[in-house]
Amino acid sequence: MVKWLVRLFLFGLFMALCGVAAIFVLYQQVKPELPDVSELKDIRLETPMRVLSQDGELISQYGVQRRTPIAIEQMPSMLIDAFLATEDARFYEHPGIDPIGISRAAIVWFTTGEKRQGASTITQQLARNFFLSREKTIIRKVKEIFIALHIESLLSKDEILSLYLNKISLGHRSHGVGAAAQVYYGKEVSELTLAEAAMIAGLPQGPSVLNPISNPKRAGERRAIVLGRMLETNKINRQQYNEAMAAPVAARYHGAEITLHAPYLAEMAHQFALTMFGEEAYTRGLNVYTTVQSDEQQAGTAALVDGLLGYDLRHGYRGATEQLWQDTPWDNEQIEQYLAQQPSYWPLEPAIVTRVAERSATVMVKDVGEISLEWDGIKWARRYIADNRQGHALRKATDALNAGEQIWVRPQGEHWMLAQLPEINGALVALDPSNGAVTTLVGGFNFNLNKFNRAQQAERQMGSNIKPFIYSAALDNGFTLASMVNDAPINHWDAGSGSSWKPRNSPNVYDGPIRVREALARSKNVVSIRLLREAGIPIAMQRLNDLGFDTENIPATDSLALGSPSATPLQMATGYATFANGGNKVTPFVVQRIEDSTGMVLYEANPMVTPVISEETAFLVSQALNSAIWGGSSNGRHWNGTGWRAGRALKRHDIAGKTGTTNDSRDAWFSGFNPNRVATAWVGFDDFGRPLGRTAHNANLGASQVAGGEFGGSTALPIWADYMQVALQDFPEQKWVVPQNLTTTTIDTQSGLLSRGKGVSEYFIKGTEPKRYSSPSVTQQFGGTSVTDDLF
Repeated sequence: MVKWLVRLFLFGLFMALCGVAAIFVLYQQVKPELPDVSELKDIRLETPMRVLSQDGELISQYGVQRRTPIAIEQMPSMLIDAFLATEDARFYEHPGIDPIGISRAAIVWFTTGEKRQGASTITQQLARNFFLSREKTIIRKVKEIFIALHIESLLSKDEILSLYLNKISLGHRSHGVGAAAQVYYGKEVSELTLAEAAMIAGLPQGPSVLNPISNPKRAGERRAIVLGRMLETNKINRQQYNEAMAAPVAARYHGAEITLHAPYLAEMAHQFALTMFGEEAYTRGLNVYTTVQSDEQQAGTAALVDGLLGYDLRHGYRGATEQLWQDTPWDNEQIEQYLAQQPSYWPLEPAIVTRVAERSATVMVKDVGEISLEWDGIKWARRYIADNRQGHALRKATDALNAGEQIWVRPQGEHWMLAQLPEINGALVALDPSNGAVTTLVGGFNFNLNKFNRAQQAERQMGSNIKPFIYSAALDNGFTLASMVNDAPINHWDAGSGSSWKPRNSPNVYDGPIRVREALARSKNVVSIRLLREAGIPIAMQRLNDLGFDTENIPATDSLALGSPSATPLQMATGYATFANGGNKVTPFVVQRIEDSTGMVLYEANPMVTPVISEETAFLVSQALNSAIWGGSSNGRHWNGTGWRAGRALKRHDIAGKTGTTNDSRDAWFSGFNPNRVATAWVGFDDFGRPLGRTAHNANLGASQVAGGEFGGSTALPIWADYMQVALQDFPEQKWVVPQNLTTTTIDTQSGLLSRGKGVSEYFIKGTEPKRYSSPSVTQQFGGTSVTDDLF
């Protein structure tokens, strides 16, 4: 008996030595093909690019894979226990491969013929995920074992587990537990319940078929297995198990947790990073910090959206999107299913009318349920006939609404209001005039509805927004703010065309000789043409070029003075920044800095500032544009500038601005500034040939409603003012800083000459002030000025 035991021992020893020899030989054979595992020490997980505001709010995320790396210390023990219980219960005990686990799996396979238990450890799975394919071959398994052993010799158990939990694919493009928690539940990992943690822990075996979005039934069955393993390994008690098992399999897809809505700006930052880093931008975990502050961007978005919806409201209701039933109403389930498939366009939500009373309606709103639409939210909706014509004021709700209609509604405080998707569009862009940093950019009503970025890409006729640039050239060539220019009709015969050109003021009123300050503030068209002719078209073209406008395709004609050239809102704001900052041209930029996933700064903006006009000229133009908002006096009578609504809204005197309206009101502009912010608002149809039209008074609305023509002062300016209310709230009103080379002199408003009696104080560059005093004969020669309230 002893002899047989000795022989058996020797045989076992021999087989063991053969096994060791075989493993050694096998190792030598595959060694040249094994990867350098040491790179795991400095592994950089592929993480998407994030675009953020200056104050760290997430604007957008770009990249095929969703991943949010999380340190092992920040992961809840409940989640870690769920993974270990299911994937590798002896993880902290084995050296990278688990002989006990392998033996257990082999016994199950031999006795049942089924592969019920996997034998791969978490370390082996990590080796496979980083270095190997998923092909099921003996040689791949051997390599996996050797790599796992090597990994265990280099990294601690916590480092291995951290890499695994941040690397593993968990379905719906989520990689790692941080991304999975957000994708399936819209939560941080620390917020997961036991049932949710068990659901995520069950995904590695089949992320595409076991996830709760694609296959809730199989996901629930897999969750039960995970919870059972946690109970067996004493990670949870029976009560916790029962509660988690009873929890519903509730999950839905959650996009990136956007906390600031600025999609047009995000796309600009995205393209900037892509140009700089190429396709690596999507995997390096870049944090792209833009130049916007979240409060200003939110204010700009709200201002533009409110302005466009306001235009749409006063032009009338175009009717329901669709009639869903005529006689047989849908039940609530049908309505909810239909609404769930409809998009939302903030702040508009799709809704279905279920009942209509005389002065109210009951509607079902997507993700809200049943609400009452009261008369105050309906009474605006007189019928749209054309852009310049509306129907009669509503008398009852049934004049606009019928049961079975799909409509749009928007919240108004605690109530709801009937709305519609606007056909009009617009843009708002604002800069820090000191360096060109874009502080707000909104490229249209809704990015999901139309991705065309009007702030950056829409080239529209400038209209009267061009006049400050023309006036600045005139001030550099012999004119002062007190110079008198004849505001009288022009009739220019063109022998080449055989016709005459008769530009007109708008309204068609002429005041005779008028000071340059007042002419710009009241936007006198014929005065602009005369100043252009006096200064010279080549000089004006050079001024536009110096300010950043493309003059190659601009006709060098008198129409330049009336704003025939085109520019984008971003170009317009950049041009006005020169007046706001004392004469410097800035280059606008949207990316402040770019950091990698470790916080290392890879790029930092270096703003470009170039002097292009004198500080004195910039100040003088600013003063005239301040008068465009606050008006002035001539011959003892007050006149309003075209931007008077801005003064009424902001109630501060350190602002300046200019309205702009093109022929037939196809484009409405307002550009304005103070030393801290410069902003341009534009409104128009994407169809260049469609005028903005006009509106009649709506008897159902109050006295404060806007009616009449759509101009820069009535359509674009309120958007600018609403934004500036927020943008300037942290900047106390300040006095204008007067350049040293300027002096003030009292002048006579009717002649522009020195005054011996009553007059107004005016700024002059030293040496350009009047040398003569006004006299009765001079006053009689120039005549008086009349008062008009020009909106153009």
